[in-house]
Amino acid sequence: MKPIFKSTAIGAVLAMTLGMPLAQAQDNDYVLNTASTGGTYHPVGTAIATLSKVKLLPKEKFSLTAVNSAGSGANVQALAAGTAQFAILQGLYGSYAATGTGPVSEPQTNMRSVSMLWQNVEQFILANELVDGGTVSDMMAAKGKAVTMGKENSGTLGSNKVLMSGMGFDFESDFEFIYAGYGPSVDAMANGQAVGGGFPSGPPTSAITKLMSTNEGKFTLLNVTEEEAAKMDGGRNLWTPYTIAAGTYPGQSADITTIAQPNFLAVNADVDEDHVYKLTKTIYENLPFLQAIHPATKAMNIEAAMAGLPVPLHPGAARYYKEVGLDVPERLMAQ
Repeated sequence: MKPIFKSTAIGAVLAMTLGMPLAQAQDNDYVLNTASTGGTYHPVGTAIATLSKVKLLPKEKFSLTAVNSAGSGANVQALAAGTAQFAILQGLYGSYAATGTGPVSEPQTNMRSVSMLWQNVEQFILANELVDGGTVSDMMAAKGKAVTMGKENSGTLGSNKVLMSGMGFDFESDFEFIYAGYGPSVDAMANGQAVGGGFPSGPPTSAITKLMSTNEGKFTLLNVTEEEAAKMDGGRNLWTPYTIAAGTYPGQSADITTIAQPNFLAVNADVDEDHVYKLTKTIYENLPFLQAIHPATKAMNIEAAMAGLPVPLHPGAARYYKEVGLDVPERLMAQ
C-alpha cells in the first residue's frame, strides 16, 4: 500500500503498537484506536468499547475493542490500512486527512465521522524555575532544554509543533525531546529529565493530576492569552478559548485560560451502516454511563454532536441524527 504519511516511520510505530491485538480481533469485534494510556483518548475509548459490549454484543452480535496507539497520526494510518475500523482523532488530524495536508500526503476519502466527543484542551506545563509571566510565552525559557511533547508521529507531537511554531519557535531546533506517552512524560518531568511539556487532553488528565499531586510547588500550568491564542491558531479557526476551572488539578487555586480543539470519533466508510447507526444511538442513549467513566464525556450532548466535524458523517450516524430531529448540514453528507 502506498504510504499516506510523508514520514513512513509511522508504519513501523503502528505495527509495533498494534500488531498483536489486531491479529486476534474477531470479525464482529471492531478495533477502536485510541492513544497512550495516560491521556484521555484511551479511557474514553475504553468506555465506548465497554458500552458496546454491554448493550450491543448480546443481541446485535458486534462490539468494539479499544486499543492504545501512538495517537492521531497513527490512527489516520490505521484507518487507511484497515487495521482499525474506528478511531478517536484530533480535529487537526481529521482536517489533515480530509485535505491531504500537513503530514498526510493525499486526501483520505475513506474516512467518515460518527460524533464530536469532547474538546482537546491544550495544557502546557513548565518547571517553576523557568516561569515568569505564567503564560505560554514562558516556554521561551525552555529553549535548548528537554521537553515532552508526545510520542514520535503522534497527534500530540503534531499539534504541539503547530502551536509552538505559531509562537515563533523553530520546533525541531529549539528543543530537545523526550518522546513518550503521557505517563512516562510526567515521570520524566518529575525526575528532572524534562523541564516542561504539552499535554492536549480532556481535563482532568490523569497524568497531570499525578504530576501535580506528587510534585507540589514544582510545576505551573500555563495560561494562554488572547494574543498568544491567535498566533497559535494561525488563522485556522480550529482552536477556541477554554477555561480549566480552579481545583481541576491539585494545588490549582485559580482558573487557567487556555485553548482547545475538538476531538471526534472517526470510522471507515465501509463499516456496516446499521452497526454505525446502532452504535451512535447507543452512545447518545447512554451518556450517563460514559460520563461515570470519564469526566471529559460530560461535555457530550446531542446538540453538539456535529459541531466542528472535519469529515462527512457516516450514513449510519447521519440516519440517527435525522431520526432525532437534527438538521444535518450539506457539508457533512457523504457524496
